[in-house]
Amino acid sequence: MAVIRDNRGALLASNLSQYLAGAANTAGTPIDTNELVRIMNNFLGQGEQISGDLTTITNGIYKKFGAIDKVTNRTEIVTSGIWSGDTGSLAVTSTHTSSAQITSVSGKYYIDVYNALTSSDSAEKQFSLTYGDVDGFGAPTLTQDDSSNLSTKAIYKQFRNILLDRTDDLFSVYTGSATGSSGTAGGHDIRNFYAININRARYKERLDPGNFSLTLSGSIGTITLIDDSGGTDENVTTAGRVYNVVSGALNIGSAATASIKNVVALNGQGYGLFFPDMGVILLNPAAISSSVDIKLAPAYGSQVGVYHNIALSGSTYSGNSGSVMLLRSIAGGADFEARRTENVSTSHFFVRANNREFNFSNNPTFISGSVGEFAVSSFERDPRVYITTVGLYDDANELLAVAKVSKPVEKSFDKEVAIKVKLDF
Repeated sequence: MAVIRDNRGALLASNLSQYLAGAANTAGTPIDTNELVRIMNNFLGQGEQISGDLTTITNGIYKKFGAIDKVTNRTEIVTSGIWSGDTGSLAVTSTHTSSAQITSVSGKYYIDVYNALTSSDSAEKQFSLTYGDVDGFGAPTLTQDDSSNLSTKAIYKQFRNILLDRTDDLFSVYTGSATGSSGTAGGHDIRNFYAININRARYKERLDPGNFSLTLSGSIGTITLIDDSGGTDENVTTAGRVYNVVSGALNIGSAATASIKNVVALNGQGYGLFFPDMGVILLNPAAISSSVDIKLAPAYGSQVGVYHNIALSGSTYSGNSGSVMLLRSIAGGADFEARRTENVSTSHFFVRANNREFNFSNNPTFISGSVGEFAVSSFERDPRVYITTVGLYDDANELLAVAKVSKPVEKSFDKEVAIKVKLDF
């Protein structure tokens, strides 16, 4: 039942009275029910309007939608897993990378991670790992290599330009007592980070805060990282919303909400930042190296030929440190969960075939013989057809969309059919 509020009810009554009075004052003028419907629909919202052609019967293959048959311009929020196949959990394998990409110029900047071996037809890029350092550590200096791209410094500046406001030069994370459940948000500036950049095709519009969970495992221990969207007010920057990365659990499958264990790591620094609208997770190398594996520590200098696979200070270069070690830690944790949300515009079309419509078929098997007799003699008085497909056409009878029913729907003179077609775009 539609409700007309405020003064719109009085205006509707006034318009109807004027029309009826005009018709009564003109001798022989019939009351046009379609005009009455038009007047009433001016005061009804979309989806509440009535139709004046409910009894209209079509004898052709096309039928126009009435006012009550269409509900358009609706928006629905849809959530799904971000990984290939719309799954919400990904078991990362450290070998699911591209050797061609790693050894190319782009390999000096980031590592692409796939859901399968790149030799497989099902392999799709899921996310990329990179390392950024505002001082340029973790990549050769120009003095060491005059062809160096200073990739780690470029990465830090690129993410800073995209994610931070103009007045901010450094990313800031929690600071507080070691493994404390509370601390000062933004109290510590980080000069380097690991970035997990979710592939654009995976997260579409945005990641879903409160549904991100990453388990890291190394020689020191295992931690599960989530965001703190459930317990803090939103902080919004030019890149959209931003949350702190903390240790805890999503508690999926239970009545409990996500629980935060610690906001800082063993070194008293926050774990990182989460930018759901940009599909980016920044991790603080100093924090995760103190809780997961020392090989995740930030770079303290530059070496010839060593890029974001950072060598540890005071040790020889190890191919298992830096971004490679982060990939191994993610693989060791064996659980990377994330979901996405997107606003989907929807339109609903109600296709109605009453008992006198669409009871015959243009299918050649419906008739037989040179004179076009019914293939089944009873069809002359009691035809039986089955609806399998609905086509949506424009005013020029150009086919725009096709909808298939899950199983054939029988149609006859003693049956009516209503099919709802939903278009998402």
